[in-house]
Amino acid sequence: MADKTSSSMTIDAPKSVIMAVIADFAAYPEWASGVRAAQVTQTGADGRPERVRFTLDAGIIKDKYSLGYRWQGDDEVRWDLVERGSMISDMSGAYLLAAESGSRTTVTYELAVGLAVPMIGMMKRRAEKTIIDTALKGLRNRVRHASGEGGEG
Repeated sequence: MADKTSSSMTIDAPKSVIMAVIADFAAYPEWASGVRAAQVTQTGADGRPERVRFTLDAGIIKDKYSLGYRWQGDDEVRWDLVERGSMISDMSGAYLLAAESGSRTTVTYELAVGLAVPMIGMMKRRAEKTIIDTALKGLRNRVRHASGEGGEG
């Protein structure tokens, strides 16, 4: 797998609230850009999703694929591609949560995507960065909505 792209953002909410939003895959089409559907197909003993089937429509990339998830409390969740799609041939990533002062949390999103079609490395990293930044903003707004704050990014 190629190098991961990552970015961080501080969100005014505790880790548990943010991780609950991350684990609510059924709601992803409401806030995660490009995700048209996310269906949990396997749940772990702790009740958190272990395998999720995604339907993606992100402009030129339209695909269906499944990711496997590994949760570490409210500190991190990591995922890897377990069922490739027609366009997405490899994927791994993580949300890493670190508590800050008060109820603030720094969220780091790491992502590496492999495509079945060739793409110049610089363009691929730029696309990953756009995905990450959009996801972090969507996550922040969803957490604000879930905690009753409202507002925009």
